[in-house]
Amino acid sequence: MPQSKASRALPEECRAPCNTSGEGVLEFVPLHFRDKLSVVNPRGRLGIITLWSTRSFVMQKLAEIGVDLNRETSKIAVIGNLYGNGIPHLLRNLLYNPQIRDLAIFGTNKSGSAEELIAFFERGLEKVRHMDEEITCISGTNHLIDDLVKPEMFVEIPRICVFGEPSDKESARNLYEYIQQFQPPPPATRERREIPLPEVRVKRFPSEPRAHVIVKEKPLQAWRELIFRLVRFGQLVHLQKGDRQELQNVKVIITKPGLDEPDELLKYNISREELIQYQAEMVEPELPPDQAYTYGNRLRQYFGIDALKLFGKRLADNPQDRHCYFTLWDNKVDIEADSSPCLVSVFFRVFEGKLTLTATYRTHNALDAWLRNVYGLMKVQEIVSSEAGIEPGAITVISHSISVDPARYDLAQRIAESKAFTVEMDPNGYFVISIDEEAGEIVACHLSQDGVQLGEYRGKKAERIQHEIARECAISDINHAIYVGRQLAKAEECLKSGLPFEEA
Repeated sequence: MPQSKASRALPEECRAPCNTSGEGVLEFVPLHFRDKLSVVNPRGRLGIITLWSTRSFVMQKLAEIGVDLNRETSKIAVIGNLYGNGIPHLLRNLLYNPQIRDLAIFGTNKSGSAEELIAFFERGLEKVRHMDEEITCISGTNHLIDDLVKPEMFVEIPRICVFGEPSDKESARNLYEYIQQFQPPPPATRERREIPLPEVRVKRFPSEPRAHVIVKEKPLQAWRELIFRLVRFGQLVHLQKGDRQELQNVKVIITKPGLDEPDELLKYNISREELIQYQAEMVEPELPPDQAYTYGNRLRQYFGIDALKLFGKRLADNPQDRHCYFTLWDNKVDIEADSSPCLVSVFFRVFEGKLTLTATYRTHNALDAWLRNVYGLMKVQEIVSSEAGIEPGAITVISHSISVDPARYDLAQRIAESKAFTVEMDPNGYFVISIDEEAGEIVACHLSQDGVQLGEYRGKKAERIQHEIARECAISDINHAIYVGRQLAKAEECLKSGLPFEEA
């Protein structure tokens, strides 16, 4: 297979007379991505793959070097991109259009899709484990793909010629010479094969499973979002006690902890009275004889001190005290114990005049324990707050390992599906977008939630401002980022056209 140097002698099978006029020639009919393909001559026999390069840019380069792009006479049937997960669609389009056996790759290769396509035909497919399922990938690559289309389904394996980037003059010249010499033989088959795409069956969506952060005002809101994240992103792990759907190092911040409405809790069969009862039990110092430990005992008696009263006094004397950190874990006992505390540390700190609490859990049962634990932490915070005379603030819960039992996955899924769309203010501030007509620039003014200007971004291109905002972490909310992106794109169009811009 020629690589880049198309001016070299082509394989003998590429030198047969070109049949583009004649009768009975199959016309190119795309099954997939019809609106994302540029059909040049439907009776052409050559496909050009532009990878990450835009089709318009490649077509402009082809026109500049003199390649025939006439609908009636061009040797090129179709021009299309190939990035992301487009290989399954490309393969199906080729099976449905067997007259296209030759593919010229001419574009910027950012993601290795050129190598993956070649590997499909040269190496085939193999089974791998991914997201706890056995699925298929292209052999020798990490590219996951369905197994409904296999190389042996092709009567003629496509010949793929790889060229360089469109901006490279030598690559463009080589491609021109290749097209000039292009004379494919008649196709070996006229049978169109239509292979449907597989049904989507996703058990876990990709994410960084050790870096989920949730910020909500109330405990129930945070719990619902937590269950949603576990259902959507949790990984199946195999423990001695059984399988679990797990995330690690999840951080949940409850900005305004307080009692949830009884009716809202009852939607999930949760009793507020029982949560309040658990609060009282959580801070009880005495250890019942039938229990290996309790959080109240560890916090208030086990180590010979009542940490809650001690911390209240220390913070009353010095609100900026940073020694109010307490571990509930007893190394000598708990490492080998059959039953050990899940709550392993608490840290009290005054922030913006309010007493915050950060609690760390070694392991966490998301469905049954997490919300109860948060209510218990609210009581712990209340005691220290009262002793210190400092108003309570946010509670942060860090769970090193938090999971759902797959046997109760249906319940978790129903809770996850109850998540509703909400618009929340970005704590990093907001943007006012406008156009400076005199300077010919887009202006993105960054303001805090109380209206203080934090900065200003200017440029003729929305993309430049986008990258500057991202570099400075000026946006933290995905919905906000999408909105700002839409406004910047709109402002750029108005700047080009001279039309008035209104943010909406």
